[in-house]
Amino acid sequence: MSNGLSANMSLDEFTTAARAFLDANAERREAEKTFVWGEGSDKVNVFEERTREQELVLLEEAKDWRRKKFDAGFGWVGGPSEYGGSALPAAYDRAFARIEGEYKIPNQGFFSIGLGMVAPTILAHASTLAKDAYLTKMWRADIVGCQLFSEPGAGSDLASLQTKAERDGDEWVITGQKVWTSGAHFSDIGEIICRTDADLPKHKGLTGFIVDMKAPGVEIRPLRQMTGGASFNEVFFTEVRVRDDHRLGDVNNGWNVALTTLMNERAAIGGGSGGDSVLTRVFGMVRHYGLDKDLIVRNKLADLVIRYRVASYNNQRALDKIRSGQTPGPEMSIAKMALTDNQLRLGAFLAEVLGPRLQADTGEWGTYAWNQLVLGTPGLRIAGGSDEVMRNIVGERVLGLPKDTGIDSKSSFRDLQK
Repeated sequence: MSNGLSANMSLDEFTTAARAFLDANAERREAEKTFVWGEGSDKVNVFEERTREQELVLLEEAKDWRRKKFDAGFGWVGGPSEYGGSALPAAYDRAFARIEGEYKIPNQGFFSIGLGMVAPTILAHASTLAKDAYLTKMWRADIVGCQLFSEPGAGSDLASLQTKAERDGDEWVITGQKVWTSGAHFSDIGEIICRTDADLPKHKGLTGFIVDMKAPGVEIRPLRQMTGGASFNEVFFTEVRVRDDHRLGDVNNGWNVALTTLMNERAAIGGGSGGDSVLTRVFGMVRHYGLDKDLIVRNKLADLVIRYRVASYNNQRALDKIRSGQTPGPEMSIAKMALTDNQLRLGAFLAEVLGPRLQADTGEWGTYAWNQLVLGTPGLRIAGGSDEVMRNIVGERVLGLPKDTGIDSKSSFRDLQK
């Protein structure tokens, strides 16, 4: 390996090298302080809300760290060597992630969609030319990727999307609109699913592409949410040209391409649903208001703890399956459903304990701050597939229930629009 790591190095040798790299390039985190109600920041939210100016500064810091890490061989530990990865087993990747967590590093959330969802899809479905052009650059943070699936009339029912791609020789011309696109404003490329044949059933006439987010005809507009932030965007495509060698998979096989991305997306969203830090703060709130002896409150809090703990066990099972090289399955839909259900239950519990203090900012620590979590939760019910879609997946693939009537209709998409 050109990065200095050996393909046959032991796990102990790898962890020694990883710690040496981190010691030389980052500061160790201080021991986590015991949570004390009323001390420190009371900020609690679902989505990180920043100004665009703040975001750009943090993005550059994140890129600098990822480049340094990649060049040392730790940026894509399990990735193929031909694309700059270290081609080491999954256990090595987990070991580095665990050790890295002990150090202060810039926020790497800017790359979660590109590396967690788009890059695996490119690796699985793109042409050799596209893999060579993008995979190394994505993992080194020379470019950032986003996902372009949802539309104003096709969110939960993705197969009803209407953004079209028409072939013109060796190129495709894309026209349409996408919505709820996280990170579009700082992304260089995007994975987009378009309709390429309206005469086929809606799941059959789709094709995936890699699109240049800086290309002529691409317009990105921020979407302001009720939390006050604008972490999502709507994106308009007006006759945007994409070369055929930037197609993902076969023509009209975009549904399978989309499934690859969606399963990785649900793994990313559902996998972060342990809730321990939030529950620690909830315990402090209950004690602060003298409700820790109230039997009804204790019962509801115990129910929350059990649900979050069961969700974490399910997540670990699913993530272990992915790390062993298996394809993400319907268990990630269960994880996604558990996350949103737990957040909704938590919101109801907070409202019961705090009452009007959740809605009126009195300046009291640890009260109105929960408002951001409550207002951000509805977004989780949509992100990565709505609750209704998740229930359909579990019903069909786990419980063996029949599919919704017409979901795989032989009628063409054009007929369904009439």
